[in-house]
This record gives sequence, structure tokens and C-alpha cells, in this order.
Amino acid sequence: MPVKNRFAELLPEITAWRHDLHENPEILFETHRTSAIVAEKLEEFGCDEVTTGIGRTGVVAVIKGKTDTSGKVIGLRADMDALPIHEQTGLEYKSKVDGAMHACGHDGHTAMLLGAAKYLSETRNFDGTVVVIFQPAEEGGGGGKEMCDDGMMDRWGIQEVYGMHNWPGKPVGSFAIRPGAFFAAADQFEMVIEGKGGHAAKPQETIDTTIVASHIVIALQTIASRNVDPVEQVVVSVTSFETSSKAHNVIPQTVKLRGTVRTLSAATRDLAEKRLVEIAKGTAATFGATADVDYMRGYPVMVNSEEQTDFAAKVAKSVSGDCADAPLVMGGEDFAFMLEERPGAYILVGNGDTASVHHPEYNFTDEAIPAGCSWWAEIVEQRMPAA
Repeated sequence: MPVKNRFAELLPEITAWRHDLHENPEILFETHRTSAIVAEKLEEFGCDEVTTGIGRTGVVAVIKGKTDTSGKVIGLRADMDALPIHEQTGLEYKSKVDGAMHACGHDGHTAMLLGAAKYLSETRNFDGTVVVIFQPAEEGGGGGKEMCDDGMMDRWGIQEVYGMHNWPGKPVGSFAIRPGAFFAAADQFEMVIEGKGGHAAKPQETIDTTIVASHIVIALQTIASRNVDPVEQVVVSVTSFETSSKAHNVIPQTVKLRGTVRTLSAATRDLAEKRLVEIAKGTAATFGATADVDYMRGYPVMVNSEEQTDFAAKVAKSVSGDCADAPLVMGGEDFAFMLEERPGAYILVGNGDTASVHHPEYNFTDEAIPAGCSWWAEIVEQRMPAA
């Protein structure tokens, strides 16, 4: 069963929605315009129920099938938010908001799920209920968690949930997925190294925090090389090194370090946090300095359920003829919170030979829309076939 003809017909309309969203990006929970447009279109489509304000600015809509003898309820989720990046694509429909851009394709995800919602509202060719979920603040805000914390899963009786993300480097419209741990837990840390500042010409009178912090940066890499089992995955990255003085002749009193830790299991996550704190404090103490560490847990590991992953792959094959085995991804994804509450699966759809996500020259590929919409629709029609 290839890409549905209806989505080929709808492609110009869905593309226009996507371009409008691309021109008007909104960050984190500030998706007020986007959420209003989504809710308005869902009402126009004739959804049975449209609710706003879930997870602050999220939108949830219900579409009932022609029959409901199965009692099944499936959730389909798309993210809506953009990134604080200045766009450099030169597109006719480039961002009109300085310093904000859809650099991860959430405009495409939203447009594809809207297209699927329009089709499902028209046809209702399934036995059960679909809940379409439009989520804010995937890019670091934890909007998925906030929607779950608002009781979304229980309120609408969602039994399983599916998500999708475009993937640059894969052929347009192709798919890839893997069961089990898929996207990494994404944690952050900040630490303040306190020493004794002074004149750069008299280092013997100081406790040089630049030297201390440099040793900590290097030592943190032993978490991966000497603490974690080599067959496990962990990435520890120090991404910011900021001294309290910018003068050429001053040894700074403090240094602030910031960074991220990525892991793919709970045990490795616990170990990485423990060792990061121990290494920072211990290394600082060796030089007579102190390290105050703030370790902030972010998105958990995103884990695809076995049964739902097999099903999602089967649907993808019916749409595109193939579904590859996806690699492990050390990036974070807050769909993880929804998969902690319900079984489900997250799939990648090819975006072609484009710049990578989170790059100022990235753009979602409109030619992927029919495949993405078809996958959404087939998830519903194959999981809840008409009675």
C-alpha cells in the first residue's frame, strides 16, 4: 500500500501550511500563533473535540472512527516549537522573526500531522479513536512532560502513542526505526570553581582557577574512557568555560563551566552523574580550590516498545517499501516522557540531502510530506481496521 493519493492531492495545501509556520517560528511554550492556527484547522476539519492549553500551549484533538467496537485509542504526536537560531537559508518563506527559526523541522511535523488529521476526519475509515497531539517546547522545555503532567494520557484514555521526526541524510520519504533505547537521556551541568585570584605576575600567591578548571575538563573525559563499560554509550561535553576576569594580567577568582551528559541507560546515567561530581570536587580539592556542582537531569532515555516498533516498521514498509534499522542517537527527545507513560514508537522519515537539524541553513523537505502523512494515517487504519 503506497503513499495515499489523497496526500498527493493535499500536498500544495499542506505545504502552504508548512511555509506559513516556517515564516512565523515560535520558541518553547510561546507557540501562541501556531497553537491557534492548529486549533482552528482541527475545528475546520470537523474533529469531534479540540482542546487547547494542555501543557500550557499544547493542542489535543479527538477523531472518532466510523465504529468503535475495538475500544482502542491511539495518540499521534507532533512538536510545534522552533529554535533560537538566526536563519541563513535565503528562502522566499524564511523566518520573519529575528533570532528564531524552524531549524529542526517541527513546522513539517506539525503540517504532516495536520494533513493526517484532515484525512482521518474526512474518511473515518477505522474502528476506534484517534487523539492528535500538538506539543510545544520540545527543544529543551519539556513540553511533552507538561502535557503528561496535565493528565493527557488518562483524560483521553490514550493506550499507545506514536511520534515521528525528519532525518537529514536519509532518502526523502524513506523510514528508519529501532526497538528499545533509541534517543539518549540529555542532562546538563554547571559548576563554579572557586580559588584565589591575584596578579598574573605572582601565580605563587594564587590558586589559579583557570588551571584547576582545565584539569577538570580533561579529567571528566575519563568518565567515558575509564569508568563506563566500553560497550555502553556516554558523552560528556564541556561546552562553556567562563573566567570571572577578562584582563590579561589577572588570575581569576572563579571559573564557570557548563556542559551536557548523554547516556542510553539508567545505570550509566547514575554513574556518570556520580563520577562527574566526584571528579570536579576531587580535582579542585587537589589544587586547594572548591567546585560547586549543579547537575540537572533533563529528558530521560527514549525507549521504543518492542511490539509497537515492529508494527510501526511494518506500516512504514507498506508506505515506502522499506524501513531501515536506525542507529542509536545521542541527542535527546522529550517524546520519551510520553513513552514512559504509554507503549509506543518513534520513527525517522528521510529528509534528503539537507543541512543537519539545528543548523542555520537547514530546511524541512516538502516532498517528504506525503510519506509522513501516509504513515500517520496507516498507523490508525492498520492498527484499528474498520469493522
